[in-house]
Amino acid sequence: MPIVQADRLTRIGTALLRAAGASDEEARAVAIGCVNANLAGHDSHGIIAIPTYIDRIKAGHIVPGAKWTIVQESPTTTVIDGHWGFGFHVNAKAMALTIEKARTANVAACTVFRQSHVGRLAAYPLMAIEAGMIGIATADSGRSPKIVAPFGGREARLGTNPISIAVPSDLGAPFYLDMATSAVAAGKIALAVSRNEEIPTGWIVDSEGRHTTDPREYKKGGALLPLGGSEGYKGSGLAAMVEVLCGLLTGLGFGVEPTGRHNDGCFMAVFNVAAFRPLKDFKKEVAEFARYLKSTPPSEGSTGVFYPGEVEHIRERERRISGIEIEDATWDKLRALAGEYKLAAELDLK
Repeated sequence: MPIVQADRLTRIGTALLRAAGASDEEARAVAIGCVNANLAGHDSHGIIAIPTYIDRIKAGHIVPGAKWTIVQESPTTTVIDGHWGFGFHVNAKAMALTIEKARTANVAACTVFRQSHVGRLAAYPLMAIEAGMIGIATADSGRSPKIVAPFGGREARLGTNPISIAVPSDLGAPFYLDMATSAVAAGKIALAVSRNEEIPTGWIVDSEGRHTTDPREYKKGGALLPLGGSEGYKGSGLAAMVEVLCGLLTGLGFGVEPTGRHNDGCFMAVFNVAAFRPLKDFKKEVAEFARYLKSTPPSEGSTGVFYPGEVEHIRERERRISGIEIEDATWDKLRALAGEYKLAAELDLK
């Protein structure tokens, strides 16, 4: 697998998206979002997604240059129609607006509908901590085809429905949670197929509802399982609540629309820490809390405790130096797109 530096990977992604019709601002937002996911170790949401996004542009499922609009608002709330624009672009604008409202009102929330895939969800709550606020984001897949079976079932009825919460602190790395409510993100299955690897038991079932370690069974009518293994009702319950916030509260609805147009519905909220207690004291105490968690002696077979977000920070530091491994199947797709758009020489992807 080729190893590529982050800056070069961003240039490649930006150039390909721009050639596919995205504006400079959109192309850069999407490429940076994908590469940041790679840096954090979330390769399932990384550069592997660029060819899929370009396919969706060609199919008309993503509309470059779409102007998002505010459908309804109050001093503390906003309802945003993305008009099928890039989720990276629309959702970042929505979070920025929510942060601005929270500067005045201390608490603000928004819903976003009719936008494409928003990528790594943590990107948006992380914007809030830069403003000294707590950020929360949840996302679902609208009425596009479902991929997760509810606990006890074998047919998909839910999306991976992630949740992310970020908290300001004095730590060197951001303190945040970013998790799917499924056992894994769907992209990890695609990644395993691309790398010709088996997957752990408990990630998916096949079309007959049987556990399997073959990731190819997923595309043959299988389904992802909810988070929690034998206690999967917990992940399934969380996913259902995300569906209510991001599907029903946004007005997207539930179930599957026959057209299969991918759409991410989002609910995001921001809380101004200073409205509850001095920000300086709060950030100091969050850092002390993280160190308290890490101070426990490790259990058998463990290298120790990491606070939420710490592992991603370590991976990012390593990958900024050593580069990002790109699986051959993804690299071949990027090369093919570069050839299609006559950018192979410019991007050195011959």
